[in-house]
Amino acid sequence: MENQDEKNVETAVSLATTLAQQFASRADEADKAGVLPTEDVAALKDSGYLGISVPREFGGYGLSLRDCVAAQLALAQGSTSTAIVAGMQVHIFGHQREVRSWDDNWYAQFCRLAASGSLFNSIASEPAMGSPSRGGLPATTAVPTKNGDGWIVNGRKTWSTGGKHLTHMLVRVDLEGEGAVVLVEQGVPGVEWITTWSDSLSLRASDSHDVVFTNVHIPKSYVVERGDAKAKPNVWFPMIMSTIYLGAAMAARNRVIQFSLERVPTALGKPIATLPKIQRQIGEIDVALQAARSLLFDVASEWAGDDADRKKMSARIAAAKTMVTETANKVTDQALRIAGGSSITKALPLERYFRDVRAGSMQPPSGDTALEMVGRAAIAEFE
Repeated sequence: MENQDEKNVETAVSLATTLAQQFASRADEADKAGVLPTEDVAALKDSGYLGISVPREFGGYGLSLRDCVAAQLALAQGSTSTAIVAGMQVHIFGHQREVRSWDDNWYAQFCRLAASGSLFNSIASEPAMGSPSRGGLPATTAVPTKNGDGWIVNGRKTWSTGGKHLTHMLVRVDLEGEGAVVLVEQGVPGVEWITTWSDSLSLRASDSHDVVFTNVHIPKSYVVERGDAKAKPNVWFPMIMSTIYLGAAMAARNRVIQFSLERVPTALGKPIATLPKIQRQIGEIDVALQAARSLLFDVASEWAGDDADRKKMSARIAAAKTMVTETANKVTDQALRIAGGSSITKALPLERYFRDVRAGSMQPPSGDTALEMVGRAAIAEFE
């Protein structure tokens, strides 16, 4: 079993590296256009990568959180936008593998679909509610049809990463006064995509647009889950998201080193990489990245999927997420400073990396909330 696990991890990371090279060749143009490349999505689907967190019994890789982090870290160095599309599916199925809050029949069916190339995402955020992590019933509703054969879904969702490329939308709704998740498949009547994301600060090519549901009819059986979505906190989401921003920062590090070896000012007559000042700045980048990577992998390795550890691990996860996202911001800023004027133009991808990692600060846990979690855990050690 251990040999098979190691083989699966090696295969997944190797696949992610290969895909990242393909994505990198399209990333700049995709960012300029603000459009997720169809070629990237096709490669994710056809390669089987979208099943890395799906159990083997359903055709996936069955990778642990730590090993999915390793794969996503490689993938994100190609395109942060495409990596976050894949990361949404990875975290959803990793979390469901542990908590099994979906109806059993849907769980098995969705796992098989994910492993064979279907693209899923949780469609939960709304204009008024903001992030679903804050709680509250959504404004989007699912009400019974008059003849009782199904549900009618109405509402508007934001930040729906993957956009029209999604095949299966797991929509958070108010169903008869209770929070629930229903399945809406792409292309059914009443689903309208509104282009709201293409000129965003970060992740412009992730197609994280708004989607509007107008009298969308779904079958009675399409209720996937009922109840409190936060009953068992999702450990996978902050870890997988953090990994994506760390990958972008590592790509910025690699590109600025390459730039420093190629850049030969006339007055200097040799690469700027020979200057102690540049070497020190790159050293600062490397120290920060090594520390962030070590903490991320350390925390990911500790997670074994045990419900009893969810609350205990929350502070560690908040600490890792905070350190990684802040490091990504710092590193991409430093990369701009090293490259100088060229870095704020499209001549280098550094400004794209700088913009993309800013999104990490908006995803929970973040800011004061994350630091308070860490602080409370530290204080509790002495109580």
